[in-house]
Order: sequence, then C-alpha cells, then structure tokens
Amino acid sequence: MSNPERSTELLWGTGPRHGLNLERIVRSAVELADAEGLSAVSMRRLAERLGFTTMALYRHVPGKAELLALMRDAVLAELAPPGPPAGQGPSAVSAPPVAADGPASAGWRADLEAWARAGIALQRRHPWLAELGDDRQVPGPHAMAYFEHALSIVARTGLPPAQVVAAVTLVGEFVDGVARQAAATARTERRTGVGDDEWWGQRDSLFAQLDDRYPTLVRLYEEGAYDAPLDPFEFGLQRVLDGVAALIPVGDPTEVRDETRDVKGCEVCGNPVDRNPAGRPRTYCSRACRQRAYRLRGAADPQGNPQ
Repeated sequence: MSNPERSTELLWGTGPRHGLNLERIVRSAVELADAEGLSAVSMRRLAERLGFTTMALYRHVPGKAELLALMRDAVLAELAPPGPPAGQGPSAVSAPPVAADGPASAGWRADLEAWARAGIALQRRHPWLAELGDDRQVPGPHAMAYFEHALSIVARTGLPPAQVVAAVTLVGEFVDGVARQAAATARTERRTGVGDDEWWGQRDSLFAQLDDRYPTLVRLYEEGAYDAPLDPFEFGLQRVLDGVAALIPVGDPTEVRDETRDVKGCEVCGNPVDRNPAGRPRTYCSRACRQRAYRLRGAADPQGNPQ
C-alpha cells in the first residue's frame, strides 16, 4: 500500500529534494518499462541498472507504488501544456519546451479530438501506462495540466460544470480503454508468439459451428463484416464526440457554423435552394418552380381542396 502523502511530496517536490538522483531513477525506470514492460521494473533491477545498491534507491523512493506514480507523471510531461515551472517536482525536468503561442483553436470538437489523439499516441509510445491499473493514484503536476487542458476545451461549450467534467472523463476513459485492450493484445502476442490474425485464422473448428443458430452473425460474416474491420479508436472516438456534441446548446460560439444545416429544399421539387444574398429566405429553387407553385395554389380553394 502506497503512502499518498509521500507520493504528493515526491510528485510536487515539496519534500526533501534529491533532484538529479531521483530524476535518474525515474528516467531509468521509464526506459526499462518501455523496453521490457512494467513487470520488468523492480527496485533491484533499477539498482543494478544504475550501479547502486537497492537500499540506496530506497533513500529517494520509498517503494514501487511511488515510483510508478513518478514514472507516469514523467511521461505525461510529453503532453501537458504547459508543464509546471522549472524545478517544481522531480519530473519537471522532463517537460519539453512549450511554444508561447500555439495554433489557433479550430473549435471544441477538433481540440478535444487532438487531446484524445495525443493521449493514445502517448500510450502507444509507453504501453506500460495501460498496465498501471485502476487503483487510486495521486496526480502529479503534468497529469493535472493534461486534465486542465481538456477541461478548458469543453468548458468553452457552455455546458454545466458537472457535464464538463463528465465529458472529459468519458473521452479520457475511452482512450484508456482502447489502450488497455491494445496492451493486452500485445502482451498475449509476446507471450504466445502468435499474432491475433494468425490465431483467429487457425480457428476453422470454431467457424464450422456457424450455422442457422446464429443467422445475423453468419450473414454479416458472409457479407465481409470481418474482412476490413473498422479501427476501434477512430470509430469509437467519433461516436463519443457525437455524444458530447448532442449535449451542447445550439449556437455554440466555439463551433464553425454549418450553413448547410439551414438550407431547405425547394417546396416544389425538393432540390437545394441557394441562399439569398440579401438574407431573405428563398422557398423555390427556380422561377419555373415558383410559377408552378402559384398555379397549384390557384387550382385550390381556400380550404386547400382541389376544385
């Protein structure tokens, strides 16, 4: 069981400072996890890697739980815009320089999508992040900055505060879920030496069981549903963002207005109607349709019944 107070001291740099040595420990642990997975990270392995005794490491990091928290915040420095001030917390030295003025916002959806894509890219670079589990973790300064950035994006939509937090949590948990599944698949492939496609390709005995007991599955299988499966991240991210968008009031000022949503079809033929430069809405697509509409109205009595 980790000590959350000690984790806070280490992450935020409020305890005894051993900056360089602690930084070397965390960097080495990240490199080891990147190369061999989280199971390879132990205080003994790190001590051997750094050329110190295990007890020497314990003078800087009380245990593996605190080490994992430091490792997570160190790699999140690759994303957090901006990182904490220099020297604040042992992982602050890992933060890359942040441009003073980033690109102009493209709207909340594009910005939140970019946030999610940066998150999945980070987890692909450091797949051990998905192995950290769901235990309570004290967030460090870079984790807080990453979360703050997403909150600031969704807050621009005007959603109520609780929905802002819920929307960011929803997108973040979707990213984490995809990363966990990918990490689990990769671990299985490493352990067995057999890729997912190869393993399923050898399941002829299972496919032989597909008969009229499973009509929908058989039909979709025969129609090629599994020949070119959709990317779960790409498909899922858009559906999650669609759900967030459904909550946002019409007229969100951060969104680029889609003029085509206001265009109605011609009342006679249904074809698109060009917008009137003067701003007055048009009802018909052409003079011919307007004349036809007049003739139709003239053939009806005031109650709308044909004469």
